Amino acid sequence: MVEVVSRTKTERGSVQNALLALLSRRPRHGYELRDLFEAALGGYWELNSGQIYSSLDRLARDGLVVEGGVEKGGGPDKRLWALTGEGRDELTKWFSSPVQRDHRLRDELYLKLMLALVTQPNKAQQILIVQRRELFLEMHELTVRRNLLDPRHQLARILLLDSAIMHTEAELRWLDMVEARLDDIRGQPPPLPAPRTRGRPRKTPGEVDEQAVK
Repeated sequence: MVEVVSRTKTERGSVQNALLALLSRRPRHGYELRDLFEAALGGYWELNSGQIYSSLDRLARDGLVVEGGVEKGGGPDKRLWALTGEGRDELTKWFSSPVQRDHRLRDELYLKLMLALVTQPNKAQQILIVQRRELFLEMHELTVRRNLLDPRHQLARILLLDSAIMHTEAELRWLDMVEARLDDIRGQPPPLPAPRTRGRPRKTPGEVDEQAVK
């Protein structure tokens, strides 16, 4: 069963694990960690200094990193952070674990469509039109970015953009499926919450009534 977790929590955990990976070679300071993180993601996932240092503080509280001295340079001294043994174990666990794609079951577009069908059925078609237009624009932008890259030197970044393009293509196909079956969905009863049981739950055979014993 896929565990559904908040996207914010998932992204926070991804950043922390990425910092562990970047520290696995040698101690680094916060600015260097931020620059290396953003470079690894091709500049498509930006972090501010506050996110970096709050993540490092959390990792330090969990015993996964420690301060490893300071780096002196032309400006202010920079605190260096180093991986602990527990941090290296956590990194190994992260590398050997699958990534849970929580957005599969916690999808704002799906939520918008379902609520439109329940509250304003004539809006559903417009939602699909607007979303399809946005996805085509995204596809064009991603393709332009990809085609500007040199596969001899930037293959990793090309693969990242290929992943984004393929996900966009899949979402466009899904919109086509939804549009083709809108009338069928409208003809079905809307999703409702399961009824709640009122009163005290019924005791199972052999269950002791604690109040009676007291």
